[in-house]
Amino acid sequence: MQVLWRGCRKGIERMRGLVGWKSVRGAGWNGLCLALLAVTLLVGGCRSNPSTVPTSTRIGVVDPQRILGETNAGKRAKDMLASFAKNRQALIELEEKELRRMEEDFVKQGSVLSATAKREREEQFRRRMAEYQQKVTDLNREVQDKQKEVLDGFRDKIESLSAKVAKRLELQAIFDRGRGGPTLYFDEAVDVSSQLIEEFNKTYP
Repeated sequence: MQVLWRGCRKGIERMRGLVGWKSVRGAGWNGLCLALLAVTLLVGGCRSNPSTVPTSTRIGVVDPQRILGETNAGKRAKDMLASFAKNRQALIELEEKELRRMEEDFVKQGSVLSATAKREREEQFRRRMAEYQQKVTDLNREVQDKQKEVLDGFRDKIESLSAKVAKRLELQAIFDRGRGGPTLYFDEAVDVSSQLIEEFNKTYP
């Protein structure tokens, strides 16, 4: 039984690693935010009359990670996701506690159990472990779905307010300046993240 439990504990650690409960605020969160919050907003386009094409193009860039971290709406989104993941982690820890209790009971009673009773206990433990692993998978999916829902909604807000800032500043385009985004080089003078953060906090105080 102890050998079985040690193998199962390794499985627990791997499953918890997949769930990534405590990485919401860390590097995994930042990578996810950069991926989900990429903003490429094009204003205007080619026209049939060449004389209407502007002789110069005014562009801006924004940092989605900074917007997420420095706006009131972004902070609320991060806090909500952290709380959601923490609640799911608590459910997993309850299951782990029950599995440990089953192991301890078996060790205490092992010397007085018949061979048949031992086999039944081991089979019961295997079933509980399978149920645990399925629950981890389900809760992991819940966390991922919630992250997508919340961050997609935040991305929509970025796109909408980027259009508003672009019109006010008379910009033809705003690009994502985050690591992994489409912008390879930019002058800091074209960064309009501060203006977008200000607009965000006015619209979503």
